Amino acid sequence: MTGSSAPASENTGPRPGPTCAGPRPRAVRRRDAEHRLAHDVDVWVASASPEGTPHLVPLSFDWDGRTLLMATPADSPTGRNLTARRTARLALGHTRDVCVIDGEAEALAIDALPSRQGDRFAERTGFDPRTLSTRYRWFRVTPRRIQSWREADELTGRELMRDGRWLA
Repeated sequence: MTGSSAPASENTGPRPGPTCAGPRPRAVRRRDAEHRLAHDVDVWVASASPEGTPHLVPLSFDWDGRTLLMATPADSPTGRNLTARRTARLALGHTRDVCVIDGEAEALAIDALPSRQGDRFAERTGFDPRTLSTRYRWFRVTPRRIQSWREADELTGRELMRDGRWLA
């Protein structure tokens, strides 16, 4: 990528080990996390049933600058878990450049969104749950905590958002 909107370094594979240039400042990590949110299409979604049984699936998402919008069948384990517990843990990227998001999940009927939001989701992800015969539900996740790190030297200072507020 070129231009000033690109992240500090592109996400092209594993990062170097102990010889890396050192930890990124928090402001750079935030910029990199926001770039990933704006450009990635899929996110790992971890949820748990009311009894505590974990479930993990990849879902497509759209980031509007404040929330992530996803869709999954209403009766799937993830759909039931997010509706019942209203919390999710999301992970973007690979293990050597990860962004972990803890958030509050809001369940919405598939026809509850303005058509422009559904259209934006479909255009961005290549997937339109509104056209399927299976009953889908939208889930809007509002981040409460965001962490980002690449290597062990970035574990300190990995928290970028706390209580829904950016720290940098």
